[in-house]
Amino acid sequence: MLTDQDRIFTNLYGMHDRTLSGARARGHWDGTKDLIAKGRDWIIDEMKKSGLRGRGGAGFPTGLKWSFMPKESDGRPHYLVINADESEPGTCKDREIMRHDPHTLIEGALIASFAMQAHTSYIYIRGEFIREREALQAAIDEAYDAGLLGKNAAGTGWDFDLFLHHGAGAYICGEETALLESLEGKKGMPRMKPPFPAMAGVYGCPTTVNNVESIAVVPTILRRGGDWFASFGRPNNAGTKVFAISGHVNNPCVVEESMSIGLRELLDRHCGGVRGGWDNLKAVIPGGSSVPMLPAQLCDDAIMDFDWLREQQSGLGTAAVIVMDQSTDVIKAIWRLAKFYKHESCGQCTPCREGTGWMMRVMDRLVRGEAEIEEIDMLFDVTKQVEGHTICALGDAAAWPIQGLIRHFRDEIEDRIKARKTGRVSAVAAE
Repeated sequence: MLTDQDRIFTNLYGMHDRTLSGARARGHWDGTKDLIAKGRDWIIDEMKKSGLRGRGGAGFPTGLKWSFMPKESDGRPHYLVINADESEPGTCKDREIMRHDPHTLIEGALIASFAMQAHTSYIYIRGEFIREREALQAAIDEAYDAGLLGKNAAGTGWDFDLFLHHGAGAYICGEETALLESLEGKKGMPRMKPPFPAMAGVYGCPTTVNNVESIAVVPTILRRGGDWFASFGRPNNAGTKVFAISGHVNNPCVVEESMSIGLRELLDRHCGGVRGGWDNLKAVIPGGSSVPMLPAQLCDDAIMDFDWLREQQSGLGTAAVIVMDQSTDVIKAIWRLAKFYKHESCGQCTPCREGTGWMMRVMDRLVRGEAEIEEIDMLFDVTKQVEGHTICALGDAAAWPIQGLIRHFRDEIEDRIKARKTGRVSAVAAE
């Protein structure tokens, strides 16, 4: 269990002052100049040592990602772009950071940008986040007024500008290359890779795209040391993590905990347990709507980290835990996600443009039991044809929830089809 003195986000619930003076009182912006004086190589080495993996979903090692940026400038400016789009259903962790602890993000942006030789950083914030944008902009203005941003930022000799860019609420703009397209004023559609953003990102210049949480933890990691951060969680799954727990728990919440915490411990300690008791649990989506669900029998021993969940053919994703109890119609729940992904597909790749609609229409009939048993295998087969065959991961995100449903709740789908055929309407979902 994470103790209070080890928490990085000390104002996650907004109980304290979120202004610059409040942030300083809690230890932020403390010795920022000294951290930067240690140089780029030291910063990147400490980040590698910390074992921090990207908190936006993919879990790519952050220090390694930074090291891909060119060491010497070829005349093009470097950029850091912070992904605050957070449109994954069930996910609301970055929102709390921006709303209540914005200075952790701003200080992190300065240090990270210095480490990759960027004089400019953009925060791309989701269209629906109005109050968060206001809080973040107020904090940026405060930092400028205090000399922490702008010319000679925080007395470091490094000139640094931070801009907040408001999106228009498209899910696809959370994908890093679609985000860059949107930032440039174009339609949010993913780019082909390579070239990767580190070689040609925003405006064709070397760019690193990082999640809000990944950047916000940087100053504390450097102040306390990479080894301190690496001491939490299992090897290769290091650090503290902000979990957002919603659904059928007694107290839904956002909480910072140690990586590799047991799922049951997380739910019991912070959420007052599953509604109706642990035995009432039916399934859990462990990392935002795009990762496959885990059935109750796997949840007893579930460990909340990247590797354990990948071994169970799921993923940690954004660590947005969606809890479903026995009252849930899982087929209808997954149909709802299929509908979401169909709506949010940008339509650039044929497998995703055509496949998401096709999968949703089959799910539509499965909810009502108006299908044949053979169609279950056909649907699974189509998810495999969509998965891995698109420019970005939206195709995977649409396919995985359906794969999880078929893998773990096939008997429920079959029962509904049989019930429909025999006229036993009680087993069929409510229309």
